Amino acid sequence: MIFQDPYESLNPRLTIHSTIAEPLIAQGLYNVKKVNDALDVVGLKPSEGFLYRYPHELSGGQRQRVAIARALVIDPIFVVADEPTSMLDVSIRAGVLNLMLELREKFDLTILFITHDLAVARYMCDDIAVMHNGKIVEKSNTEEIIRNPQHLYTKALLSAVPIPDPRVKRKRIRIRGKQDF
Repeated sequence: MIFQDPYESLNPRLTIHSTIAEPLIAQGLYNVKKVNDALDVVGLKPSEGFLYRYPHELSGGQRQRVAIARALVIDPIFVVADEPTSMLDVSIRAGVLNLMLELREKFDLTILFITHDLAVARYMCDDIAVMHNGKIVEKSNTEEIIRNPQHLYTKALLSAVPIPDPRVKRKRIRIRGKQDF
């Protein structure tokens, strides 16, 4: 699991080494080389420079990379990423998203990427399931959802995505209250 807030999800009393080693120890797989390799694979190089630091000594992007390393250190086939870039500076987001795409390919991972941002979902996902009030209301290939949304809530989410051209006007769809569609 990769959590939304990398600072809150990392124990401030544990070193980066201990944080990444924790899942290995829990599974009886501890190996210092695996810890170093996990840091290297997420771009925190040289790993020796990060092992004995604490979360507060790292930037937000570095902390999220540690969280990604912790999730990958046990060689999973499935990872849940809950808004993994929402707490990051815009300038850092693209790097973390690209890293996740690279890791998905490199390790043949399935990533359940949870987000409210359909622009990010379009960049990251092959397929999208849109949830409203705890229920899946629409699911399809990403491009099909973006081009031809069927559900009102999906249309509202898409209407909230900014368009970089100020001359283009789009009608904003607003959803009020807890509604069943």
